[in-house]
Amino acid sequence: MPVPTSAPRTLYDKVFDDHVVRSGEGDTLLYIDRHLVHEVTSPQAFEGLRNAGRKVRRPDCTLVTVDHNIPTASRKNFKDVGSFIVEADSRAQVSALEDNVKEFGLTYFGMSDKRQGIVHIIGPEQGFTLPGTTVCCGDSHTSTHGAFGALAFGIGTSEVEHILATQTLPQAKSKNMRVTVEGDLAEGVTSKDVVLHIIGVIGTAGGTGCVIEFAGSAIRGLSMESRMSICNMSIEGGARAGMIAPDEITFKYLKGRPLSPRDGEEWDKAEAYWRSLKSDPGAKYDIEVEIRAEDIIPTLTWGTSPQDVVPIKGVVPSPEDFPEAQRKNVIRSLEYMGLTAGTPMEEVKIDKAFFGSCTNGRIEDMRSAARVILAAEKNGGPTKVAEGVYAMIVPGSGLVKQQAEAEGLDVIFKKAGFDWREAGCSMCLGMNPDQLKPGERCASTSNRNFEGRQGAGGRTHLMSPAMVAAAALTGRFTDVRKFMGNHIGEDGGLKITDYSDYLTPVEAPARPAEPTEQTAEGQTPVKQAAAASAGLPKFNVVKGIAAPMWEANIDTDKIIPKQFLKTLLRTGLGTALFWTIRYDVRTNEPLPDFVLNKEPWSNSSLLVCTGPNFGCGSSREHAPWALNDFGIRCIMAPSFGDIFKTNCFKNGMLPLELPQADLEALYEDASAGLEIAVDLENQQVIRPNGKPPISFTVDAFRRHCLINGLDDIGLTLEHREKIENFEEKRSTVWPWLDGVGYAKKGQKIIAVPTRQAVKKTDW
Repeated sequence: MPVPTSAPRTLYDKVFDDHVVRSGEGDTLLYIDRHLVHEVTSPQAFEGLRNAGRKVRRPDCTLVTVDHNIPTASRKNFKDVGSFIVEADSRAQVSALEDNVKEFGLTYFGMSDKRQGIVHIIGPEQGFTLPGTTVCCGDSHTSTHGAFGALAFGIGTSEVEHILATQTLPQAKSKNMRVTVEGDLAEGVTSKDVVLHIIGVIGTAGGTGCVIEFAGSAIRGLSMESRMSICNMSIEGGARAGMIAPDEITFKYLKGRPLSPRDGEEWDKAEAYWRSLKSDPGAKYDIEVEIRAEDIIPTLTWGTSPQDVVPIKGVVPSPEDFPEAQRKNVIRSLEYMGLTAGTPMEEVKIDKAFFGSCTNGRIEDMRSAARVILAAEKNGGPTKVAEGVYAMIVPGSGLVKQQAEAEGLDVIFKKAGFDWREAGCSMCLGMNPDQLKPGERCASTSNRNFEGRQGAGGRTHLMSPAMVAAAALTGRFTDVRKFMGNHIGEDGGLKITDYSDYLTPVEAPARPAEPTEQTAEGQTPVKQAAAASAGLPKFNVVKGIAAPMWEANIDTDKIIPKQFLKTLLRTGLGTALFWTIRYDVRTNEPLPDFVLNKEPWSNSSLLVCTGPNFGCGSSREHAPWALNDFGIRCIMAPSFGDIFKTNCFKNGMLPLELPQADLEALYEDASAGLEIAVDLENQQVIRPNGKPPISFTVDAFRRHCLINGLDDIGLTLEHREKIENFEEKRSTVWPWLDGVGYAKKGQKIIAVPTRQAVKKTDW
């Protein structure tokens, strides 16, 4: 199964090569070992399966939970989803997920299960995430799992459906990028500071088209939880994924977890393979970035992009500090954030403090914040959350919450005035009631500071858990080293316990029988699948008015805010397109100056953007759905976020990358309200008034699929035999990846203490 080769390969090359089912025409077909599913990006995927009469190919490779929509209020009186979740649209999505897991026979951690939590926290803590695997989820922060030496990346809803149906995914090979951090980190500097510093260096588009391998002595010295925080935010640097080579720290973390390989021969075989997962000497990288650990101090963001970083001892920057091409974006960010250039960051006051998310919702993060509180008390600092500040702590999973309470961390937080919550995504993206109000400023451990990310009009500053704790106590951004001195790495009297004590038995609902595949009379499954999926509109020539836009880094939160993700449909989102900049967030009235609210651009079928990195951020396929529903089928820009670009192709849309000079010319045409035509067959943009056309090239296979209205699932199912052959080899070479124990229909799923001798797949 492993590909023999004499050429030096990177870690990414090795994992990619080991999962090739088929290569040749179009993208490479990769086998996906692990699939995590949640309530927001899955309803339309399950409906697609249902409409096509398909079943889930590998239930044993799929793990389902709820996290984005659910309330984080106390569950002491929880009876069922219907009575507990107040918001109707959130309740509908969670209820739909529960119906879907029953119908399709999937393992599910619901709200009454102690193992429920954020997808990217429960995967590693259960041992579902393993080195050398491919891991996917309908969430951009799937890159978290790359900390284990896995190839992990976020996908859109169409790709969620593709994996459920085929356990594979067509993927283009990414470029190799290495970020090396050498040296010793200073006291008070955490992995969150490291990754924010890296993003500040490379920018939010620095890793576009790449998989980043994080390397160097500073990275090797980090714990698994710290490594997860770094890989989690590789997507904020524009990368497809982030990876760290597995080592002794990785193996120790995984030993004895419910879904890790069993002790003995199986573990030895797995570990031997895992030890081969490191880049070979002489392996080539397309991009190399080297950073000195000593250059990093506690860091936070000032603006509306994760690249807008500044050291805590710094000041709010001035537009004059940036190249002229970036100044309009900087001015907009400062206006939105309500900041004045030159203001010391330590003078900026906050209204709220949020601690949680898939970036920093683990037990190590909880301990870090608790140490700050104890140190402040010991050294004569503030002992309570500052007056006028609301501070909340949201554990990343039920097991993290259970362990934190056993260590007494919740008592430390409550005594200091923090609100101790239940597991969920919470205010990270504000899809549940945990949100900022317009104008409120928040110190946040989350991963994105986009406009409106944590609530319409809310102002988010990203930083480490320790820095959030310090800000909550003082009411303003504070250098955490003032509290900790030279002892920030010490336990500070905390009771540190072993995680395995909290893998206590928890029963989950019995699994229903797997549904049978329904085949229309007279059709083979492949033909039926192809017919059911042949519904994409053909893209030949799209002609019409083009909406002109100039901003860089137009993110998916801006294209479609989170409140519109609570839908079970792919349609009806056109009115919500660009909601936060198209409408007044207080009155919901259209803003007359926004381009799509003005004639003739209110009927645009094309969009021209001169700023790079269009569609960066989330994996939400709702962004292209909203554009498509509005009537825009082609976006022209200098570059695109990787996941957004893929999602466009999945919906019969063309994300067209053009040189800056050509875009400037088209922007002038669009601003004048003139018609433009995109001729995909002849690969030309036809300009008005006899101006010379602009030629472009598109991947030949993508072009073929768009012109003929083909989708990937039907095409993939034509290679069913190759998938089956791959699975046979996979079971022989990597038997620990087959989850036969918890896949048996009708079986109760038990999570067992690791100290008992049990089969790896018994839950």
